[in-house]
Amino acid sequence: MSLQLDQVARLPDAAVWPHGHGQQQAMMLLLLALAAVVLLYHATFWSMLELWSRSQTFAHGFLIVPISCWLAWRQRARLAALAPQPSRLGLLLLGALGLAWLLADAANVPVVEQYAATAMLPACVLAILGWPAIRLLAFPLAYLFLAVPFGEVFLDPLIDFTAAFTVTALQWTGVPVFRDGNNFSLPTGNWSVVEACSGLRYLIAALALGALYAHVHFHSARRRLAIMAAALIVPILANGVRAYLIVMLGHLSNMRLAVGVDHLIYGWLFFGLVVLLLFWLAARWRELPLARAALAPTLSARPGASAAAASPYAVVRASVACLLLASLWPALALASHRDAGAVPPGSPVVLALPDPPAWQRLHDVAPAWQAPYAGTPARFAATYARQDGDGAPVGLQLRWYARQARDAELLTHQSSPYGARWMALAQRVQDISLASRALAVRESVLGHGGERLLVWRIYRQSGIVTARPVLVKLLLAQAKLLGRRQDGADILVFAAYDELAPPPRARLHAFLQAALPVIEQRLQELPHGP
Repeated sequence: MSLQLDQVARLPDAAVWPHGHGQQQAMMLLLLALAAVVLLYHATFWSMLELWSRSQTFAHGFLIVPISCWLAWRQRARLAALAPQPSRLGLLLLGALGLAWLLADAANVPVVEQYAATAMLPACVLAILGWPAIRLLAFPLAYLFLAVPFGEVFLDPLIDFTAAFTVTALQWTGVPVFRDGNNFSLPTGNWSVVEACSGLRYLIAALALGALYAHVHFHSARRRLAIMAAALIVPILANGVRAYLIVMLGHLSNMRLAVGVDHLIYGWLFFGLVVLLLFWLAARWRELPLARAALAPTLSARPGASAAAASPYAVVRASVACLLLASLWPALALASHRDAGAVPPGSPVVLALPDPPAWQRLHDVAPAWQAPYAGTPARFAATYARQDGDGAPVGLQLRWYARQARDAELLTHQSSPYGARWMALAQRVQDISLASRALAVRESVLGHGGERLLVWRIYRQSGIVTARPVLVKLLLAQAKLLGRRQDGADILVFAAYDELAPPPRARLHAFLQAALPVIEQRLQELPHGP
């Protein structure tokens, strides 16, 4: 009992209530609001759980939630002594998060939906119990965000770093190696750095473990940040070392070891040793718990810092406001999806497109590449050459969606965005000047052996041409919520060339300058109702 009283005395900026019915009522109202958020946004939370069960990269989510609940449960005595201080800022934050969730739902951006729904939980705590509870439960609430399946955006940089690290280490140790993108060849065999070799799983797991270890064993902000930084940097470097050792093991054994299942087993064993070593070293600077630490007097509450407790009616009003705000956005989302079933299934419609000026279609030449797409959009694919016979062919692919729904829209995640044969070697946004306007295109260089493919990609969403996926999503969300036209088109022009030749940008520029007005005119003629 003396320890609990000592802990309560050191609560920063907190008013202390005597145990009673009003205090229990505030806790029950908070639990009701949290349960309502989980129930109202169950589809979003369920999508997180499905990703945990489907992907080993995010399977740690099954542990994050119970750990966060356990960390919050550890603070139950201190939390029970806090006087509720409802905050209007919490309600404003809850409204902003609901709007963000609504936009993400309309634009089908699951990761934003998941972050917004997860952030609603601490927003309810702030709205009902106030800042003292947020300060007390800051880490358990923040730790929940690690349960959101996020990180695939770092796959390509991690793969590139691992490939570069491995090749450099091989060269330093005198092993001849030739690198082609994420593939490299040794005299004993060929290797490829793929998604499983990126180290993303190690990075996410180490970050989750490092954050928990730093919170439990340290109370100094500087040391906690140091542990977190090490949990980010060490796995990336360790994964490069792991990849190098596996390649060397295969090279020295003449490709008899580390080329099958043992490849993954060695990787996880190495990662386990690295994490154990990291935390063993960190334990040498472990700090005592606050109850026994010599620094405890410095953490005492400042005189006069306590605030008056709010009335029970204010807590009830804040709870009711949370429930109303939380239920508003799913209702609006349901209204925006009322016509979601209007996207008819069936075979894709083949569009007709006149030839651009000075270019002619080569009917007997098959396209050099076929980009994957989702749903059943109207489509067009052809190969063109100049009418004067000057220059190599140029490919054109067009996908047009009259209406867009989940998993059948302009921007849908593809496991192999460039097909099974081609691999992306470089990507960037390229600014070009056409006769009538300036335009940005998404440029990709694809490779397969010595073959190269230069691809320019632009989108036309709701009548606006852009190369930015974020703008496409925002325009789509606006169209769905306001009942406006939501048609969208994916326009790709591409040309093949040899790896020793310069990329044919001038050829793509000339073709796009002639073809884009024809394409836009044809798309404008298509029906695009709301």
